[in-house]
Amino acid sequence: MSWDRQITIKSESELVLMREAGRINAEALAAARAIVAPGVSTADLNAAAEDVLRKYGCYSPFKGYPGPYPYPASTNVSVNYELVHGIPGKRKLKEGDIVSVDCGTVYEGFVGDAAFTAFVGKVSPLAQKLVDTTENALYAGIEKMVVGNHIGDVSAAIQNVAESQGFHVTREYTGHGVGRAMHEGPQLPNYGVPGRGLVLRVGMTIALEPMLLVGTPYTRVLPDQWTVSSADGSLTAHYEHTVAVTENGPLILTTQGDGSIPRRNA
Repeated sequence: MSWDRQITIKSESELVLMREAGRINAEALAAARAIVAPGVSTADLNAAAEDVLRKYGCYSPFKGYPGPYPYPASTNVSVNYELVHGIPGKRKLKEGDIVSVDCGTVYEGFVGDAAFTAFVGKVSPLAQKLVDTTENALYAGIEKMVVGNHIGDVSAAIQNVAESQGFHVTREYTGHGVGRAMHEGPQLPNYGVPGRGLVLRVGMTIALEPMLLVGTPYTRVLPDQWTVSSADGSLTAHYEHTVAVTENGPLILTTQGDGSIPRRNA
């Protein structure tokens, strides 16, 4: 995947629009999450999110996104060994699955981009640990989104949480800047060295998206030419928030809350 690497600094008025895009996106994801259950199809999750987007007159930048063929849905819905970019369809969720839903929203020309991984009924202890660790890695990265820190500080925080629990981070897929385009600069890997890379400035808006794998860090693309799977068929999980760097610390844009970092388990 390639995108414009130009970094755009957002004004206060632009951040207001991005906050609204993010709020709507959070509502769309919440609608999808609310119906996760055995017997629900991945297409049903996509439809729930799309209903919210239509309510606000918004659309997803995912739909029609260029690739091997235009992406056909408003969300990515990825199950178990599928890491990202799963195409919603007839597949029905089963007890014990984990499912990741990634959604984007365009509001007044600005993009909100976020994802979660949810449990389908009762899951294995390994799945529970993987999903919890992925979410913790996300918030560890967000905590480093502070003026004067480096991209490497954020990336290393994500990597450290993942690897401390015995999991792997993908090398091929990364976080990225977000603004008027879904993919802007800078690129934000899920691994790095503290003190290295671009210095964070007020007005930068970046989507952090830890993508963790159980077996190895390696991935493969499935025959549908979009879905990315773990190479060895082991479990994967994905969390994402779009975050703004502000003078008062990180502001989570893609939430229905106040944008502050929630308390999380160590």
